[in-house]
Parts: sequence; C-alpha cells; structure tokens
Amino acid sequence: MKKIGLFLAIISLFISCDTGGNQKTLKEANGRMNNLLIVMKNSEWQGEIGDELRKIIAEPVLGLPQPEAQFEVTQVPPESFGTMFKASRSILNIGIVDKNSFTAVSDVYASPQKIITITGKDKAGLILEIQNNGKALISEFKNADLLTVQRSIYKDYWDPTKMETFSKNGYSVKIPKTFSKVDDTGNFVWYRMRLDGGNSMELFSYTVPIKSIDDENGNNLVAIRDTIGKKYIPGEIEGSYMITEEAYTPHIFDVKLDGKNALEAKGKWEVKGLYMAGPFLSYSVIDKANNRLVVVEGLTYAPSMNKRDYMFELEAIMKTIKIN
Repeated sequence: MKKIGLFLAIISLFISCDTGGNQKTLKEANGRMNNLLIVMKNSEWQGEIGDELRKIIAEPVLGLPQPEAQFEVTQVPPESFGTMFKASRSILNIGIVDKNSFTAVSDVYASPQKIITITGKDKAGLILEIQNNGKALISEFKNADLLTVQRSIYKDYWDPTKMETFSKNGYSVKIPKTFSKVDDTGNFVWYRMRLDGGNSMELFSYTVPIKSIDDENGNNLVAIRDTIGKKYIPGEIEGSYMITEEAYTPHIFDVKLDGKNALEAKGKWEVKGLYMAGPFLSYSVIDKANNRLVVVEGLTYAPSMNKRDYMFELEAIMKTIKIN
C-alpha cells in the first residue's frame, strides 16, 4: 500500500465530488488550446510509461505540411502539483495505484477545465490502460478545447442573417469579428483573418447539388473544390487560382455535423501557377432534405509558422454550422 501514498491522495481529489455542489465558485482556467499539463512521477515519465504516452500525445496532427504534435506538454511530479498548476485548462493525471481506471471530469479547480486520470495496478496495467484509452484521451481534450474556442466566438461574431449566401441558402456559420469579409456573392462567402507577416486564415462556404453517389462518398471532393477555386478564388497573377495540391491526396473521414452525416477532409491546397500552398480542412454536410452538400472550408497561409492552432481555430468556427 505504500506505493499508493501521495499519488492516491491526489487522484481522490481529482475524482471526488465537491460537497458545495453548484455553489462553488471556480477561478478562470489558464493555458492555451492544445496545451497539456501531465501530472506523473518523473521516473515514470522518463521510462516506458512515458514512452507509451508520448506515442499518443506527440503523434503528428494529420494534414499539416510539417509535423506538429497533438499537444504542447508540460510535465510535473505529483508533489509539485500546487495551486498554480491546478488552474490549468487541460490536466492529465497518470500513475500506479490499486486499480486500473480511466476517468474524465470537468471544472474541478477552475473553469473551463478538463481533467483525465489514468491509473493501473502495475506498470503493465497502466500501459494497457493508456493504449486502450488513447483515442478517448485525445477526443476528450480536443472537444473541451473546441468548446472553449467556441465560447469565445459566441461573444462577438458577424450576424449570419445579414450574409447573403447564408440567408439565401438557409444555413449559417458563426464567423468571429476578427475575420473580415472578402466576398459574398449569394452562392459563395469568403472571410479572412490577417496574421503577422502577410499570412492569413481563410474561411469559405458554398453549396453544391448532389448529382451522384460519388458526391456523397467523397470521390468527387477534389473535383468540386477545384471547380469552386477556379470560379471564386483567384491568385495574384492572371490565370492563377486555388486547387487541391496534386501531389497530396486528402484524407477523408465520415463524421457527424449538426446532426447530419458529413465528410471531413484534411489536405493541402496550392495556387495553380504560383508557389503558394498550405493545409486545408473542409466539412461537406450531406443535406438530404435539399439534395445538396453544404460545404464549409478553412485554410491557412503561413509558410514560416506552425499551423496546428490556426487550423484548430478554423475547425471550431466551422463546427458552429447550422442548417435550417
């Protein structure tokens, strides 16, 4: 039982209920999105347990031009987990105690906050718990961060009812006022957020009719977005326009968005005739009632910068989509 010691006491704090219930006032959580505080013994972090954990949290984000890990990580031992660290937005607690378990709780010491605790009876049991819950771990922290970004969006966004493309086509996306309008034709809407150094984040949306099963399963996704790029997204020189990077096949996944089946695509864009490129993320919602795809896409142009957090912010914006 001695091996439980201080670590078990800390875990009990993580998973116990506060007797004050909803009356408890929590401080505001700190920390950037995609940043993770890991509480575990230094010896375990530096050994096989830490190696197994790093396979998950340091896995590169799919669809980016250069490798970027899922999270930026800070690790502290349990005895150093004091008041300053308790206000962290995302906390992962790992250790060997008297049972194998995976628990996720919200708003324990601060708000918004997500705390995940993974325990094992021994090293082998803990490693197995980490392996079995890797996807859930990523999902819990990512979803919590998405909600945090969306709370910020909801505070100050452009009125979708005043955007011609949205009002005409019966859907909406909450675009924060940090973005400025580039175009709104009634069939295609384009907003941009300027970044340092001439870089930018771009957000597009449009609808296309469903003409075949290939439109629904993603087989025509590249052809559709290249047609839209040629029509609406010109480059800086005559005859240039945005296309899907020819050397990189997008990754396409089936997802749910606004309660409907949708296609999530992660890939790379380029400008035909110019040396410009970067990552894109798109969602094509299958709107059966209106026999159409409702498409929203975000991309980043920032050749000298990391792009993970920019693409994550675009994802949070796009996931505010609502179809009437």
